[in-house]
Amino acid sequence: MQPPGPSPEASGVPPRVLYDERLTAPRSWWLIAALAGVSCGLILLPLGTLPLLGGLVAGTALVAVGVSAYGSARIRVVAGSLVAGDARVPVRALGEAHVLDAEQARAWRTHRADPRAYMLLRGYVPTAVRVEVTDPGDPTPYLYLSTRRPRALAEALEAARA
Repeated sequence: MQPPGPSPEASGVPPRVLYDERLTAPRSWWLIAALAGVSCGLILLPLGTLPLLGGLVAGTALVAVGVSAYGSARIRVVAGSLVAGDARVPVRALGEAHVLDAEQARAWRTHRADPRAYMLLRGYVPTAVRVEVTDPGDPTPYLYLSTRRPRALAEALEAARA
C-alpha cells in the first residue's frame, strides 16, 4: 500500500468543486435600491442640485452595498466539506440531506425550526435542504440551507460522502 500523496492544496491542484451556488438577491430588490437612492436625492432637493445628485449617488450606493452583501451568500461542496455562508462542516460530520419543497421549507423555517440549528435562510428562495449533523460533539441538530437547486445539493453531498 502506498502512502497517500500530497493534498490537492499542497500540490497546487485546485480541489474538486461538487456544488457551487450563490444566493443573489432578486431583481426587484435592485429596483428598490434605485428607488431608495432617488428618495435620498429628493430629500436633499431643497438644498440645491448638487446635494440632490450627491444624495442620489450616495443613497443608491449605500443601499446597493446592503443588497449585495445580503445577497452574497454562497453554498459549496468542496474538498470534503460543506461551506455554507460562514459555516464550514466536514461531510463526514453530516447525515442525510432532506430535500424540502416550498411548503416543507416554510414549515422548517417557522414552526418546526430548532433554535440550535444553523440556518442559511433567504426568504426569497422558496426551496431548501435540511442536512442532519451527526457529530456528537456538535450541539447543532441540522443545517437549514435555502437553495434554488435542492436536489443537486443533496446529490453533491451524497457524492462527497462516497
